[in-house]
Amino acid sequence: MAADLASVAAKLAAPGKGLLASDESTGTIGKRLEKAGLPNTKDIRRAYRELYYTTPGIGQYISGVIMFKETLYQSTAAGRRFVDVLADEGVMAGIKVDEGLAPLPGGGEGETYTKGLEGLEAACREYVMAGAKFAKWRATLKVTDSLPSDLAVERNAEDLARYAKVCQECGLVPVVEPEILIDGAHSQTRFGVVTERVLGATVAALWRQGVALEGCLLKPQMVIPGAEAEGGKVAAEEVASHTVAALRRVVPPAVPGIMFLSGGQTEEEATINLDAINKEARVVGRCPWALSFSFGRALQASVLKLWSSDQTRVAEAQQLALALAQVNSEAALGQYTAAAGGHPSTLSGDSLRENFRGWSGQAPAGGAVPSPGGSGEEVLMAH
Repeated sequence: MAADLASVAAKLAAPGKGLLASDESTGTIGKRLEKAGLPNTKDIRRAYRELYYTTPGIGQYISGVIMFKETLYQSTAAGRRFVDVLADEGVMAGIKVDEGLAPLPGGGEGETYTKGLEGLEAACREYVMAGAKFAKWRATLKVTDSLPSDLAVERNAEDLARYAKVCQECGLVPVVEPEILIDGAHSQTRFGVVTERVLGATVAALWRQGVALEGCLLKPQMVIPGAEAEGGKVAAEEVASHTVAALRRVVPPAVPGIMFLSGGQTEEEATINLDAINKEARVVGRCPWALSFSFGRALQASVLKLWSSDQTRVAEAQQLALALAQVNSEAALGQYTAAAGGHPSTLSGDSLRENFRGWSGQAPAGGAVPSPGGSGEEVLMAH
C-alpha cells in the first residue's frame, strides 16, 4: 500500500505537471457562475466541468483533477464518466473530502476548524470505488499580529494529519492544505513566520499520526503580503526568496511535491510567482520537492469569462484552458517566459481574491450548514 501511494504521489507531482482544483462546493461555484451571468444548475455545472475534462491534450500539463462529490459521479453529455475520460488522458481523479469550515471554539476572532472527520473512512472507501486516486482537505489560518492562535495551529494540524492517515489507510493519497489566508494587512515577513509555524506543526502532526510522507502532498499558500498590507504587492523575486526559505526550514525531503494554491493572485501573478519560486530553488539548492501548482481560479477565471459569454465557444474555451495549463507547467519547471502575445489570461490583471474564503461570521443564503453541537451558528462552505 505505501509503495502504491508513493507511486501515485510521484505521478501527481511529476515534473511540469500540476493539479486542477475544480472542487468548489455547489455554493461557491454557484457564486462564480452567477457572477458570470449563468444559473447555478446541475446541468450548467456539469457542462462547465466537461469543458475542462475533455480538453484535448490536457494530460500534458495536468496530472490530477480535484473534484467535488457531485462531479466525481457525473458523466459527459455523451454518457462517459468523467473519471474515465480523464484516465484516457493520463489524468487522475481526486476528491474534496472535508465538509467546510466552522468557528473554532476557544479560538480567536474569525478562527476556524474544518468539519468532516466523522464518517471520513466510509466516504473515502466509497470514493476509491468510484475511481478516486487522491483526496484533499482544506484548513484555513487567519493572520494578524496575534493570530493564528496556538489552538488554531495545533487543532488544524492535528485534523489534517488525522485526515491524511485515514486517506492512506483507504488507498488515497492525501493533499494536505493548510491555507494561510491573505486577508489582512500583515507584512510578508509576518506571513513567512506564520508559514513556518503552520507547516512545521502540520508536518509534526503527520509524523505523530504515522502518515507516510512519501505518499502525500502539501498545498500551501506562497509567502506574500496581506491583501491590505502597506506597500501593496511585492516583486516575484521577493515572493520566491521568502517562500523557498520557509519551505527549506520545515518541509522534509520525503514529501514529493508542494502544490501551491493561487490564493487570490491574478492568473498572471500566479504563473510568474511560481516560475520565480522554481528559479530561486535552483539557485539556492537543497529543494528536493516538486514545486508545482494546484490552482483553481488561476486556471479557470478567463475560461469561465469566455464560455459564459457564449456556451457554443467550447473549442475556444478549451484552447484557452490548455494555454493556461501550459504556462503554469512551464512555470513549474522554472521555464516560463512571456511569449510575444503575453500571458494567455484575458482578465487584464483583475484580482481573483474572494471575500468568502475564510469564516465571515455569517454565511450567505444557500451556502451554510448548522455547526456541530447545535449552537445555531452557521458554517461557510468556501472552497
